[in-house]
Amino acid sequence: MRVHHLNCATDCPLGGAVFDGRSLGPLGEIVGHCLLIETDSHGLVLVDTGYGLQDVAHPHGRVPGFFRALLNIRLREEETAARQIEALGFQRNDVRHIVLTHLDFDHAGGIEDFPGARVHLLKAEYDQATGPWEGFVQSRRYRPAQWDAVTQWRTYAAAGGDRWFGFDAVRDLDGLPPEILMVPLPGHTWGHAGVAVRREGSDWLLQAGDAYFHRGEMRGARRRCTPGLRAYQTLMETHRGHRMRNQERVRRLSVEHRAEVQVVCSHDPVEFERCRDDARRL
Repeated sequence: MRVHHLNCATDCPLGGAVFDGRSLGPLGEIVGHCLLIETDSHGLVLVDTGYGLQDVAHPHGRVPGFFRALLNIRLREEETAARQIEALGFQRNDVRHIVLTHLDFDHAGGIEDFPGARVHLLKAEYDQATGPWEGFVQSRRYRPAQWDAVTQWRTYAAAGGDRWFGFDAVRDLDGLPPEILMVPLPGHTWGHAGVAVRREGSDWLLQAGDAYFHRGEMRGARRRCTPGLRAYQTLMETHRGHRMRNQERVRRLSVEHRAEVQVVCSHDPVEFERCRDDARRL
């Protein structure tokens, strides 16, 4: 399977390097790292969607104003998954499956751009997203207007007895090949999950979603994170204990199995650029 790396959500929060650890100016950069997977017989598969065409055209009610201001969100039609997929020479109806790490507004805004696709996620995430909601963040992170027209939901229990590098794994996703599976990683939300993809050859790519936000939190003996992203993760967490435990487990995976598994998250621009450039060289 060939994997394309798409940035489908750019945010430029005030604070620069306080958020991304590298910007020289006053604005930082946060990306929305989505995967587009070409399969042999199952069509195209999207892992997360970022912002969608309707978010760009009609952001009110779809993209929460609080987060638009906090993150300085840039809504660009050319960055939507729909337009990037078309630029690659595909049609939108070639996307037959969408696998979600979770339903936050910056991960799910493009679902309705692919009306023929089955949408796969953990049942705990679907239940949390469809409410009722409690608290300031919970009532704003989920935007039903982004996915209220979806009819082809496929939801899964978090524990099915399968294992993947010591993690619970959800295999046999409806209509998808066994090389694509979900890895429950609750904490950021109750139904948050990573998505593991076995690439051509024998290595794995784990899109860990929002299990972490900064490259310094992985691949080393100690966790390093910028102050801005550390604060944002705390703001958005549903359960701190679960989030930190799962982040530590993913960090150990990134160290102990670095030759077998490449771990990436949804929002780090350096990780995204490396993945995008490596894929283009193939």
